[in-house]
Amino acid sequence: MDMTEWNQSIIPAIRNLKDFDAALRTDYTHLVLLNVHVAQVKAIVTRAGQSGKKLFLHADLIDGLKSDEYAAEFLAQEVRPAGIISTRNNVLLTAKKKGLIAIQRIFLLDTLALENSYVQIAKTKPDFVEVLPGIMPHIIQEIRETTGVPVIAGGLIRTREDVELALTGGAVAVTTSKKILW
Repeated sequence: MDMTEWNQSIIPAIRNLKDFDAALRTDYTHLVLLNVHVAQVKAIVTRAGQSGKKLFLHADLIDGLKSDEYAAEFLAQEVRPAGIISTRNNVLLTAKKKGLIAIQRIFLLDTLALENSYVQIAKTKPDFVEVLPGIMPHIIQEIRETTGVPVIAGGLIRTREDVELALTGGAVAVTTSKKILW
């Protein structure tokens, strides 16, 4: 995705169908679907599209679907979301090959996790990196500078101040399930 097209600083993260309905009523174009059952995913993506929304599916959190390259192929061919979020390299590589936006989710527990993430990002060359927790502006900046990949901040984003700190730190957007921030 061309970053000149990106104009959304908050990406609503949807945990359930009630949140999905609320997200459809927002002005945001891009949404993240976190938890869903495999039997519901196609209908949800279709409904989102009919409402002018583009969904990023978190492949690792789809109940009833193993998060592997076959799942990524299924999602790309049958469900057709805007993109896939995953912690798994093979899922992201398949998503990219199938023309979907690939968002690599990384959990930063310590320095070793950060260093390992750099290796994984170099292998997958994702379109975006989602950094969790997203409340570390100086680390967001470091990741963006080190990898050259646009960063989305997620996890523990609870206040407007958290959003502003992440954006100031270099994130292109934040994901949050806090509806008050949508």
